[in-house]
Amino acid sequence: MWSGPRNLSTAMMYSFGNRADFAVWDEPFYAPYLAATGLDHPMRDKILAAHEADPAKIAARCLDSITDQKAHFYMKHMPHHMIDGMPLDWANDCVNVHLIRDPARVIASYGVKRSEMTFDDIGYAQQAALFDKIGGHVIDSADIRTNPEKMLGKLCEAIDLPFDPAMLNWKAGPRAEDGVWAAHWYNAVHQSTGFAGAEGPLPELEGEAAELCAQALPYYERLAARKL
Repeated sequence: MWSGPRNLSTAMMYSFGNRADFAVWDEPFYAPYLAATGLDHPMRDKILAAHEADPAKIAARCLDSITDQKAHFYMKHMPHHMIDGMPLDWANDCVNVHLIRDPARVIASYGVKRSEMTFDDIGYAQQAALFDKIGGHVIDSADIRTNPEKMLGKLCEAIDLPFDPAMLNWKAGPRAEDGVWAAHWYNAVHQSTGFAGAEGPLPELEGEAAELCAQALPYYERLAARKL
């Protein structure tokens, strides 16, 4: 599952992780990305201390026995982590799904958690380029929030997976599979027990945030035209 930040991605990981037949992995290339770029993200030092930062080792584990004998393996990935030099060949053997969200909502949400934001941070160009490279299915977070059962059922059908009602709810609180960064980013989803309802009107952005949104919108619209 590929998505940018603030995009229902953790809730989707909890949804699939609530199935008895799935193991999950939370953003395994985040630590390699931070190590390679030197970027000063929230909790950077703790992330690098707690998680594997060698991208070759991460790639080798993407298709191995980490699944703890579960039938399926859900990996939560972010396209902007896959900078030049990050291995991607492993994805050719995966079912790839691209989770998208209107950039106005992403930018408004991201800004609450991190004051500095660049176009690269929100990942729209990288996600469009990744879709062009590896293909896959596209699903919009707004559609999931509006009707979770319908859209998760539609996604399961598209990827030849039986729908499981366990995907609709989970226990509140953190999960063992969370990355160490959960302490900064996951407070809202830790309070949830399922997908929130349909979102209201788009937030109104100003200044640099509005400019970022205008830059991201064509990439979002191109993928949205392919959504389930």
